[in-house]
Amino acid sequence: MANRLARETSPYLRQHADNPVDWYPWGEEAFAEARQRDVPVLLSVGYSSCHWCHVMAHESFEDPDTAAVMNELFVNVKVDREERPDVDAIYMEAVQAMTGHGGWPMTVFLTPDGRPFFGGTYFPRTARGGMIAFTDLLARIAQVWRERRDDVVGQADELTEAISRTSRLQPGEALPGPEALQAAGAQLRRQFDPEWGGFGRAPKFPQSMSLELLLRLHVHDRSPATLEMVTTSLDAMASGGIYDHLGGGFARYSTDATWLVPHFEKMLYDQALLARVYLHAWQLTGEPRYRQVVEETIGYVLRDLRQPDGGFASAEDADSEGVEGRFYVWTEAQIRSVLGDDADAAIAWWGVTPQGNWEGTNILWRPVRGDLIRPEAIEAARQRLFEARCSRVRPGLDDKVLTEWNGLMLATLAEAAAATGNASWLSAAEANAEFLLEHLRGDGGRWMRSWQAEGGARHLAVAADYGALLDAFVRLAEATGRARWIDEARAVADGLLEQFWDRERGGVFTTGDDAEPLVTRPKDLMDNATPSANSLAANGLARLAALTGEVRYQERAESILRLLGDLVARHPTAFGHLLAAVDFLATGPTEIAVVGDRPDLLSTVRSRFLPNAVLAWGEPYDSPLWEGRTSHDGTGRAYVCRHYTCLAPATTPEALAAQLA
Repeated sequence: MANRLARETSPYLRQHADNPVDWYPWGEEAFAEARQRDVPVLLSVGYSSCHWCHVMAHESFEDPDTAAVMNELFVNVKVDREERPDVDAIYMEAVQAMTGHGGWPMTVFLTPDGRPFFGGTYFPRTARGGMIAFTDLLARIAQVWRERRDDVVGQADELTEAISRTSRLQPGEALPGPEALQAAGAQLRRQFDPEWGGFGRAPKFPQSMSLELLLRLHVHDRSPATLEMVTTSLDAMASGGIYDHLGGGFARYSTDATWLVPHFEKMLYDQALLARVYLHAWQLTGEPRYRQVVEETIGYVLRDLRQPDGGFASAEDADSEGVEGRFYVWTEAQIRSVLGDDADAAIAWWGVTPQGNWEGTNILWRPVRGDLIRPEAIEAARQRLFEARCSRVRPGLDDKVLTEWNGLMLATLAEAAAATGNASWLSAAEANAEFLLEHLRGDGGRWMRSWQAEGGARHLAVAADYGALLDAFVRLAEATGRARWIDEARAVADGLLEQFWDRERGGVFTTGDDAEPLVTRPKDLMDNATPSANSLAANGLARLAALTGEVRYQERAESILRLLGDLVARHPTAFGHLLAAVDFLATGPTEIAVVGDRPDLLSTVRSRFLPNAVLAWGEPYDSPLWEGRTSHDGTGRAYVCRHYTCLAPATTPEALAAQLA
């Protein structure tokens, strides 16, 4: 018999609907039951494409004996971290405070009023590798709850106090400046792997925001060594097994230092952030291999993640048919059966061997690093292998549409469409924006977090949703020249400041003032796999201010930087995306207005990587950039401005290029 999760819209929660565990979704019903029974809450947090979440589910949550212990001793609550990042963030901070690390699946024990007192990540069904067996842990927690209640309450008090500190961070007086970027660059140079690219040791995550920061530094200092850190990393990642050489797109991370063996889940946010950094590398270097990665990554999203009305699904699973990576890997015999006499060249191109490079199979990779532009015969082989792979059982699709992640992808699509002139990408970007407006913006303009076809929109949007939408609508305005998207960006910015702004200290809270109260009202400060809410807000507000001349938006962006300035100074690499706003405001934006029908002038702007420039063109809107600037004589021209004081209008691409240089 299905449990309560069968009524949920989250694909991840529904994966657990047939567990023998008596799961509750997050909500007052679960906590009321815990108070009535006087037992702790066992909170389990994960997401649909998480490999170790599946492992723990198979070992423990599907096991009737384990479930019986859970049901007897606890009230059990399942949370999809992607739907409820506010809940996830609070308890992840508690787990990190207790253990020094975090991850998913996350297992946290709470008092009936929601305060954490013990937690960890994955616990095996039977003890191994120094880890306690899950059922033994359950028995110990229950015993401590019964016999040492005062200790539990004291621990809960201490942890709740610890996780409340971020919301009480006090702002500094000064804005962080270029020195913060230089400090981050120096730290990245120390962490850089000169052989395989990336930063630190295995497991390796593709740190797109750190790579973006290095590109910004290169714009300032033109250091070949700075650019080489980026190109080495981009080449190694796109040549490795973390990249899908047949279908495009990136897996979430590599388990080894050489980018060969991923956990095979594909996340929408990774496609958005990585396509963006490859796009900027192409603009800087002109290297066609980087544009190819952009085209294939966006192609993957539009082919496999786009929903019928234009929204983008969240992720694809690592597993298919219950086996990790089965959809993606090949034996040499399988390749020969598809390609026949043409197999040898493909086998050499993708490093295929009879013994394989992973569990007796081959993860396709490119042994000649950076040699990614396929000859005609290899491209034909790729298409045949891709078509053969399409007949396999696909990994599970998490088809919920998350506002934040769609905003990240929308911004990338809009920017990539403008830079490459790809009209179909621009159409997909506008279709995505229309989808979000129709399905995820509620009554009174209040945005929602998550949409799924069977249940519609659920959960109030958090600050990161608003921040990602703000940047997306600004980028879409710059890509389309339509004033409507500036209007939508203003509306999102005003909602963000009205519902999430901390009027005492500055910065945005994770949850709105209309959200359910949690044990603390957190602030999302550091950039992790995705940009933090405060980083997104600072960048979006700063760009909107530059385009519209609205001083209040810039003042709020600066307030965020003052709030985080001390943390940025001490931990610069934890704020890669925020440092983009630091650079934008410290350098000062270049405002560009193209008046009249001048696609040649637009192309001159868009072909360059100009991270601190904003572009107004097409339909005028209320802004100093448009005051007195219309094309009366029909010739069209471009204005390059600083603080809305402009150089002589440029009427040729050559003159405009000289001004931009």
